[in-house]
Amino acid sequence: MQLAGKTCVITGATSGIGRVAAEELAAMGARLILIARDQSRGEAALRRLRERAPDVAHQIYYADLMHVAAVKRVAAEIAAAEPRIDILINNAGAMFSFRQLTPDGLERHFALNHLAYFVLTLGLRGPLLAAAPSRVINTASASHQSAKLDFEDLQIARFYYGLLAYQKSKLCNILFTRELARRWAGTGTTVNCLHPGFVSTGFGTQGGGLLSIILRATQPFGISPNKGAQTIVYLSTSPEVADVTGGDFYRCRLIRPAPQAEEDAAAERLWAESAKLAGMLE
Repeated sequence: MQLAGKTCVITGATSGIGRVAAEELAAMGARLILIARDQSRGEAALRRLRERAPDVAHQIYYADLMHVAAVKRVAAEIAAAEPRIDILINNAGAMFSFRQLTPDGLERHFALNHLAYFVLTLGLRGPLLAAAPSRVINTASASHQSAKLDFEDLQIARFYYGLLAYQKSKLCNILFTRELARRWAGTGTTVNCLHPGFVSTGFGTQGGGLLSIILRATQPFGISPNKGAQTIVYLSTSPEVADVTGGDFYRCRLIRPAPQAEEDAAAERLWAESAKLAGMLE
């Protein structure tokens, strides 16, 4: 699928599978709008995109997606500048070994890996629906299979382990995808998520503690970022999924997530709790 004239907003595109996906989409003609935190890495990513497609006006915005106010700000700035957004890829994420709270009082995995997806997507609702048929793609993970949400302790104050917190945030990704697809049914905007596989990118290896040691030791067994990005590109471009929404994909194929990721009541409650925490009550 050629993407000339299409606009794609992507987070987490300065490294790893996000970087590969952004560059492949740019090579297919898309105009990329990056959201990044680090300016030096952001400018390097923007240079690479311009080398791929020098005649396309790629752009970058800066925001710390761990802060709700920053996500709201960048979403408002992009929505004001872009009347139409064809593809939104929520890909930014991290794994932390130790529990810390953001200035909003949120556990970091929940804030960055889930709530940023929620706030950014709702903030770009107007341009996405205006561009229909359009697509929202959320990077989740098969690690959600070991997780279960405790709605009385979403910030994991009672018992914290970094991997468990990450797994819970990835379960949130799938539940959010499911509920957003239900709410946006019939709008022409599809919503899907994906498991990229265990990718050798150094993800989670800088957080310290035993978890980062384990992740560093297992890096040689991961797949390449190019392979990990394939499903993102597929969901962004393939006519085969033009009418598919609410799905979970792996290796460009629709899969069934764990039973707890298919609970409609949990998806609806997570939406309500996320809206309350983000101050985005309808």
